[in-house]
Amino acid sequence: MWIPLFIWILHFINLTKGLENTRGSSSVSRLCPAGCATCSALNGCLSCIPRLFFHLELDGMRQRGTCLSSCPRGYYGRRSPHISTCTRCKVDCASCFSENFCTHCHPGHFLFQGKCANSCPYGLTGNTVLRECTVCSTGCEVCVRRNMCVRCRADLYFLQGQCHLSCPTGFKPDVQLMQCVPKVHCEVGEWTGWSPCVQKRSMRSYRRGQEKRKRQLLRSPSDGGEPCSHVSEIRKCVIKMRPKSPSRL
Repeated sequence: MWIPLFIWILHFINLTKGLENTRGSSSVSRLCPAGCATCSALNGCLSCIPRLFFHLELDGMRQRGTCLSSCPRGYYGRRSPHISTCTRCKVDCASCFSENFCTHCHPGHFLFQGKCANSCPYGLTGNTVLRECTVCSTGCEVCVRRNMCVRCRADLYFLQGQCHLSCPTGFKPDVQLMQCVPKVHCEVGEWTGWSPCVQKRSMRSYRRGQEKRKRQLLRSPSDGGEPCSHVSEIRKCVIKMRPKSPSRL
């Protein structure tokens, strides 16, 4: 109620300082900022054209009236038959739709059903980024949004923003961290070429031998990972005989 009273006081000061007649008043109106119906050089807008909101802005140590199509952050528009004004939101609201409905909260407060509070009701978590109370998915204690959990219930495993009773295929449980970690499978390189055919003493046939090949172990498997297949092979071979030289014939 103090804003309309303040406006009427401004009107009275303005009238006593110099609006002498209707012709003079119309010339002052033409010099007013856009949106003003009446104004003064000292106090800015005194009244607004229809549909605009009257708002007091700080100009140094002085307040000046302005006329706006929408109210600034931290204020909401209140309409009345005589004058529409911008009214400050409640102290715990950063912005609001009306006197009793907040749309954004200050840091340290969370929005829930149009109210700002420093904590959320049971079953909801305070989202410090959005500054609102968020409904988390089942088993999640803290989340940044419904499908992005950051802390699971103590008996559940965490994996990529979700909570699991048991880890899915390709993952194994880490019971200390209560997380699902990827299983590490064995990884081996390419086979080398076969070695030369070599005869062993145990072989009865002088033309029979063995040749070998191998491949490098690149990564050992973790518990539950696919085990390594063999990394070396041996096969029997036939020793190629060198042709006899003509001198021995």
